Amino acid sequence: MASFSPLIADDLAVNTIRTLAADVVGKANSGHPGAPMGMAPAAHVLFTRFFNANPKNSKWFNRDRFVLSNGCALQYILLHLLGYKLTMDDLKQFRQIGSKTPGHPEAGHTDGIEVTTGPLGQGISSAVGLAIAQAHFAAVYNKEGFDLINNYTYVFTGDGCLMEGVSSEAASLAGHLKLGNLIVVYDDNHISIDGDTAAAFTENVEARFLAYGWQVLHVDDGDHDLAGIHNAIAEARKEKEKPTIIRLRTTIGYGSKLEGTHGVHGAPLKADDIASLKTKFNFPADKTFYVPDETYKIYSDVVVRGADLEAKWNDLLAAYGRKYPNEHAELTRRISGELPAGWESFLPVYTPADPAQASRKLSEIVLAAVYPKIPDLIGGSADLTGSNLTRVKGHKDFQHPSTGLGDYSGTYIRYGVREHAMGAIANGLAAYGGIVPYIGTFLNFVSYAAGAVRLSALSGHQVIWVATHDSIGLGEDGPTHQPVETLAHFRATPNIDVWRPADGNETSAAYLVALRSKTTPSILSLSRQNLPNLEGSTIEKASKGGYVVHEEEGEDLTIVSCGSEVSIVLEAASKLKAEGIKTRVVSLPSWSVFDRQEESYKLSVLRSGAPILSVEALSTLGWQKYSHEQYGLKAWGSSGPYQKVYEHFGITGSNLAVVGKKIVDFYKKKGIPVVSPLDKAIHL
Repeated sequence: MASFSPLIADDLAVNTIRTLAADVVGKANSGHPGAPMGMAPAAHVLFTRFFNANPKNSKWFNRDRFVLSNGCALQYILLHLLGYKLTMDDLKQFRQIGSKTPGHPEAGHTDGIEVTTGPLGQGISSAVGLAIAQAHFAAVYNKEGFDLINNYTYVFTGDGCLMEGVSSEAASLAGHLKLGNLIVVYDDNHISIDGDTAAAFTENVEARFLAYGWQVLHVDDGDHDLAGIHNAIAEARKEKEKPTIIRLRTTIGYGSKLEGTHGVHGAPLKADDIASLKTKFNFPADKTFYVPDETYKIYSDVVVRGADLEAKWNDLLAAYGRKYPNEHAELTRRISGELPAGWESFLPVYTPADPAQASRKLSEIVLAAVYPKIPDLIGGSADLTGSNLTRVKGHKDFQHPSTGLGDYSGTYIRYGVREHAMGAIANGLAAYGGIVPYIGTFLNFVSYAAGAVRLSALSGHQVIWVATHDSIGLGEDGPTHQPVETLAHFRATPNIDVWRPADGNETSAAYLVALRSKTTPSILSLSRQNLPNLEGSTIEKASKGGYVVHEEEGEDLTIVSCGSEVSIVLEAASKLKAEGIKTRVVSLPSWSVFDRQEESYKLSVLRSGAPILSVEALSTLGWQKYSHEQYGLKAWGSSGPYQKVYEHFGITGSNLAVVGKKIVDFYKKKGIPVVSPLDKAIHL
């Protein structure tokens, strides 16, 4: 890398970013102008001297990735200057309904945004996933003379991100994995919303990252020292065995009357301050959203460079295809986002004669069947591999080769006890492209990662959670581990498919839909206890999210359930039939998938004419949408052998038969027609 060569318009471009930040936030009367103004020099140096991307094709696969973990206006300004699909009018619509410039960057919404950030710590943590993805692709596909995948991941982060625990988890793993392709610029401006970080954040951040195994570099004058910034980034790029964090000392809101204070952190500058700022930088005080031609010229040169880089890469890829046709075909297929043809035919199929098995074991069987057919799958677990059953024959660990435990071509990640980072890293893996990450922990601990799960859903990242030990069936571990409330939370989250399969075919169906769902994350809620394979279940039926597993004409009652309770409900239905009460049974393994079916189908499954009772060994919250009466847990679970716990809460065939008879009698006494709970005027 050449030494720093200053350009005449460097300072002008830096101040363009600063004044635009003031105008963007000022017009919206909402946002964070301070960090963009302080980080403008670092942003300018990174994007004009180092960053390899083609703004005219924002999805070029070997592009460098940039993650702004601690802000938004700065990234929008850079995207505009670089010529991405973001106009000046888009900047003027910052934080307005329907704009391309929402309050925080959203992947898939704005051209050039790699991952959704916003909640602090998520961006830097997702960036670890981006870096893992690059290292993996390079190890699998690069050949001598064909350095196809060699991009860097750059992150801007701040004090708030580094205070969040998720960033500590992710940074710890990144250090262990020796991700030399990850470069973080830490905006050390000593300010958070509450004021000076002296009030709450006085640890030695550099010592912490040294302990994680990172390279730590310093730039003491981030406001002016463009050469120092350049040299630090160049030094970071040389380090191949460690991620790098550059501690950049900046002045938040540099140039404003409130510079260096929390007053410029999360509120727009006043009009007189914006005018004063522009005057200080020799910009016309009476003009807003002003960009000098010299600034556009600098950034247009970057665009030319990026187009040239992509063209040369395409030539290299074509030559690679001639020498390595099989690898080329697989790589280009993965880049396209299409899974290998015919993988679905390898999904296991079951009959009632097959032995009862826990759905976590059924999940392992599915993974063992499809993993060899889908190289896109990268698995992992948060220190529960033997319990989640997520590592199957053929897996090699993703590790730095120096550990002797695996190498970067490996497809199984040992996340350690870091559930939140695992979820955020999986978002980065999915965002990189060509990878379908699946990750494992107990269902209860998916709650630890709720922030990352929420961003998976918002961003449309195809992340599959293998969430085992999913109910009071966990037994002796007791209420601290029995997730009675967890599914209600995630079922209420938009764009997540929660699955709670009742047997082998339903487990295969869950994977079928999850692997086909390119823009929807999935949570597979799986049992520890054995579940019998059901008469009447099929992959095709279950893939609709809900179906009739036991039919009766002229029924007196329908019971709808999912997961480990379906077989118990079938026992109750048998007992009720012996008493002359006809009982249909519906299995509803995924509410969201069922909700997407045709209205006529849904009404045929949960039909009018008889009361519907829902049964689940969790909170009943949400079941009101699908049933007239709900039976489940009112509060926490209990510690004991799982059969005894089920008996304690009345979730047995015998007791549910009593409950069912009571419901039938109640509605018959009412003497009014019973209408399906799905038959409504308003459907959201």
